[in-house]
Amino acid sequence: MKKVVAAITTAATLIGSGASAFDAGDLKQLLETKKCNRCDLIAANLTGADLSGALLSGASLSAASLSGANLSGANLTGADLFYADLRDADLSDADLTGANLRGVRLNFANLRGANLAFAKLDDATLCNTTMPDGRVEYGGC
Repeated sequence: MKKVVAAITTAATLIGSGASAFDAGDLKQLLETKKCNRCDLIAANLTGADLSGALLSGASLSAASLSGANLSGANLTGADLFYADLRDADLSDADLTGANLRGVRLNFANLRGANLAFAKLDDATLCNTTMPDGRVEYGGC
């Protein structure tokens, strides 16, 4: 229980402070090359970004804004997306094996064909979310 409270407090602090926690060099590398494995992108604003096919294995994207982003075919294996905003994001065919998706907002997101093996989805919001098998999930609306 203490770990959960500490994690929520950390996420709330990052989101509420508005301060940039990400590494500017990592953000630049991602936007220029779409390759940024193990990057520090905590609380980065990537709203609407075209990150299709991006290599983000092991990246730290906690509290990042990825609303409306195109992450189709992206490699997000082991990525930390704790409390990230993925509303309206396209994650079709993305590899999210072992990703931390706890507390993520996936409203209207497309996960068709995505690999969610061993991904942690505790407290994720799935409202009008297209799941990997094509069915639409309405739990959390």
